[in-house]
Amino acid sequence: MKHNIISKPKQILDLIVCATQTPRSSVRFYSSKIQLRYQFRSASVSAKMATQTVCDSEKKLITHVIFDMDGLLIDTEKFYTEVQEIILSRFNKTFDWSLKAKMMGKKAIEAARVFVEETGISDSLTAEDFLVEREAMLQKMFPTCDLMPGASRLVKHLHAAGVPICVATGSHKRHYELKTQNHGGIFSLMHHIVMGDDPEVKQGKPSPDVFLAAARRFEGGSVDPSKILVFEDAPSGVLAAKNAGMSVVMVPDPRLDSSYHETADKVLSSLLDFNPADWGLPPFTDSAT
Repeated sequence: MKHNIISKPKQILDLIVCATQTPRSSVRFYSSKIQLRYQFRSASVSAKMATQTVCDSEKKLITHVIFDMDGLLIDTEKFYTEVQEIILSRFNKTFDWSLKAKMMGKKAIEAARVFVEETGISDSLTAEDFLVEREAMLQKMFPTCDLMPGASRLVKHLHAAGVPICVATGSHKRHYELKTQNHGGIFSLMHHIVMGDDPEVKQGKPSPDVFLAAARRFEGGSVDPSKILVFEDAPSGVLAAKNAGMSVVMVPDPRLDSSYHETADKVLSSLLDFNPADWGLPPFTDSAT
């Protein structure tokens, strides 16, 4: 028997309208959410086709580690959420995690465009004006951020074991300095830092630019991407790492829909749960606390 396969958001929307006699305008909001998920899944499939899932034998080849920063090493994502909720409240709109998932990890201006367009406020607030308004609030919040659980232990362990490590972040230099001013000890252990306003980073995540730039700057020259393990919390960051040909451990916020976990090679609830030995890296000599 031949079955019809519904593969695109528009087909799903048409089916809902036909089956329930619901006005198309009433389901438009849900269609937007379906579109977001459809785009992410399509990108996930493409990434998996370009880079096959890492098998156990390949994990033994890991020699270098790249860390994302926001929401992975330092607890700053909550500040973005708080500020964006405040701004949207003026327009009687709410900020949800389906939108946040699409913004996370991107360059500031790219995320800002997603924000104003997806929320339907672009006629009232431009992406540039949104960033100016957001900036004033964030500058007061960033210096108060804490390290994420397990971040200090993992970074110090890898550095002490002689594993080359670095940071690849979408944050610009001015934000990086505010966020890390109270955590200089940890970030000083990084071999190098690649930021979102780096000249070599032409496009933000999910483009692989930031991770490929990071791979080129390790001592001795460019490192084979298959030997690099990336730590990420954002869906776009996971895709960027996979697009770069690297392995990815994802440590997502528990509020992020689990469908965004599919592309990662490993998903953890915390950096405290990471076992270096699983990737051929030197094992911890202490217990997680």
